[in-house]
Formats: sequence, C-alpha cells, structure tokens
Amino acid sequence: MTEVTLETAFALDAADDGLSARVSPRFSNAPLSMPAERGGPFGGLMAALATRAARDGLAIEPPLRSLTVQYVAAAAFDAPVLFRPHLTRGGRSAAFATVAATQGDRHILSALATFGREFSGPTLTPLRRAPGGPESLPSLPLDPRYGPWFTPFMEYRFEDGPKLFGHNPPDDPTLRVWVRIADGAPLDEARLCFLLDGVYPTYWTALPAPPAIAASVDLRIDVLKPITPDTAPDGWVFFEYATRDLGGGWAVEDGGAFARGGAPIALVRQRRKLSAVR
Repeated sequence: MTEVTLETAFALDAADDGLSARVSPRFSNAPLSMPAERGGPFGGLMAALATRAARDGLAIEPPLRSLTVQYVAAAAFDAPVLFRPHLTRGGRSAAFATVAATQGDRHILSALATFGREFSGPTLTPLRRAPGGPESLPSLPLDPRYGPWFTPFMEYRFEDGPKLFGHNPPDDPTLRVWVRIADGAPLDEARLCFLLDGVYPTYWTALPAPPAIAASVDLRIDVLKPITPDTAPDGWVFFEYATRDLGGGWAVEDGGAFARGGAPIALVRQRRKLSAVR
C-alpha cells in the first residue's frame, strides 16, 4: 500500500478529460475523535489540487496571483475526483484559468485562478509584522476532540496559546500561529494553499464550547509575492486570522501569511456556513 504523504495527496494523474486525484480519509476535515468518513476532504487540499490542475493541465508558467474556490459539495474518499482546467485567456504577462472538479455526475468545486509575471514598477508594502520565528514557542498538537484528521500532517506553534473557547474577547477574535507541514520541506504554492485553510475558525476563540461547526463555502487567496524555496526554506509561515463577522448562520474570516522577516506572503478570506442547530 502506498504511504499517505502530502506529496501523494497532491498527485494528479492524466485522465481522458482532465486530471484525476484520489483523496485519502487521512485528509478528512472531521475531528480525530470521529470516523474520518463523517467529514469531507479538507478544503486546503482541494484548493491545492485545483491550483496544480490549472498549472499542470494548462502548462502555465507564471506565479500564482489569486485563487477563488467555491466548495459546492464534499467529495467521497478514495474515489476519483476529476479536475477539468480551462484557459480563459493566456498572455505573456498574465493567464486566467477556471477549474471544475467533479466526481461522477456530482459537481465538487469551481475555481478561478490568476497567474502573472513580475515586472518593474512602484513598491509599497504597508502590511508587515515584526521579524521573528517559531523556535521559542512549544509545538502543540490540536486537541483530537476538535482537531481534524489532516492536522497530524502539520506542526503548530501558537503565539499566546490556542485560545480556544472564550480565551479571546468578543471584540478581538484574533489568532496568531506559526504553522508548517510536518516534513519541514520548503514552501511552495500548493503547500501555501494547504496551510492557509489549516486552522480552526477563529470565532471558536471568543465563544464558549462546544464549538459551532461550519463548512467552508468560499475561499479567496491572494498571493503577494512569487513563492520560491527561499520564501520559507524550512516551511514555517506565520499566520494571523480574525473573524470579521458572525451571524445568521454565516461567518467571514480574514487571514494573513508572513515570512520570518515579517514580509507578507499572502492574504486569505473565507466564507463559512454554520451547521444548523437542531
């Protein structure tokens, strides 16, 4: 049996009408305390697969600039998911692509991706944080009652702790954490997509237990600089997430990703739909 690793999870095989992937239950978004089949494939992995499908399927070379994913339905595990990339427009400086993912006759996700080369021009980077690293912080696995199946592939080092269930004030539901893939390999575009969706909803830090469960509906990623092996050679990225609104069964959360020196790497916005309370 093939060992389940992040690289095997990112693998895409040629298919008659696109590129095919199989998602292992090890990448379920269900808590470790429940059977993996109670959840669906982790949204960060599906975003990474959509990015790779666009790049590999369309032979796109420029760096990823933005990715928007609509999670239409959860895929079944260990069954082929077909990714169909389409080049909307390609040019010397930018390329625009769409990706549709299906499983049988079921639509799983839709994605829009923009790729673009760098060129000379003005520079303004007001979004920065103080330089630093994760070395002084303890490595802390997520509580298996709430941490999903995919989290053992990741290493978390929280600034001021995980702050779950009321340890943040309601007017500042912000979480700050260093995260990397546990193998310590350098960051790349697919790994960045994976990590950007790798932390629990930040409204959990301001509300009491039990947690309000939600599913990702839309994920928007803006990559601020080309991702190279020098961006994060040891894989460590600092993330800051904050809930912007929670109500009516929906949540909006924003996040930023930063390199060790404080330079911004990416921004993310996520729309979550809360499970109905019965």
